[in-house]
Amino acid sequence: MSKGRAEAASGAPGILLKYLREQNRPYSAQDVFGNLQREHGLGKAAVVKALDQLAQQGKIKEKMYGKQKIYFADQDQFDMVSDADLQSLDAKIVALTATVQSLQQSCRHMEAELKELTSALTTPEMQREIQELQKECAGYTERLKNIKAATNHVTPEEKEQVYRERQKYCKEWRKRKRMASELCDAILEGYPKSKKQFFEEVGIETDEDYNVKLPDP
Repeated sequence: MSKGRAEAASGAPGILLKYLREQNRPYSAQDVFGNLQREHGLGKAAVVKALDQLAQQGKIKEKMYGKQKIYFADQDQFDMVSDADLQSLDAKIVALTATVQSLQQSCRHMEAELKELTSALTTPEMQREIQELQKECAGYTERLKNIKAATNHVTPEEKEQVYRERQKYCKEWRKRKRMASELCDAILEGYPKSKKQFFEEVGIETDEDYNVKLPDP
């Protein structure tokens, strides 16, 4: 056993007695060990030995629950508490519980706000972002200025002429496609092979072969 562990074990009875009196509730040896091991560095064997020693000395009480032994402070050392005092303590517990819940909610709100702030841009980062956006905006402004100053604009009349020609050619395209389709269907009625084989032999290429779609009228 190390020197530190030995010193902790020697002081274990005093530590455990104080703890049981302050908590004033029943604990198993495992509970006490788990609650105090990190703070005081007590080993499991030292805890069990100290609890048994305190019980033999009458400083604490022990009781068997099935196969488990429970330890708790001697209740004779505490003053009797009246019903009024108990009710007062219950009221304080309710009030403190409400305060804790309110504080926890405030903490959650503050944590969410902190998370939002830490993920936001810093002031220098915002300044750099503004400069970049201003530079980008100036570029677009200059580009728009050049477009407006250009002399080769398309007039409304020229635009309308293009649309009329497009409509004319699409109409002719649709007409010829329908005529070709009807002609092929008439031939295929007496053709012994499939439509695909007929197209291959004749050398017919369709819009679908080139993923071309006829525009809507």
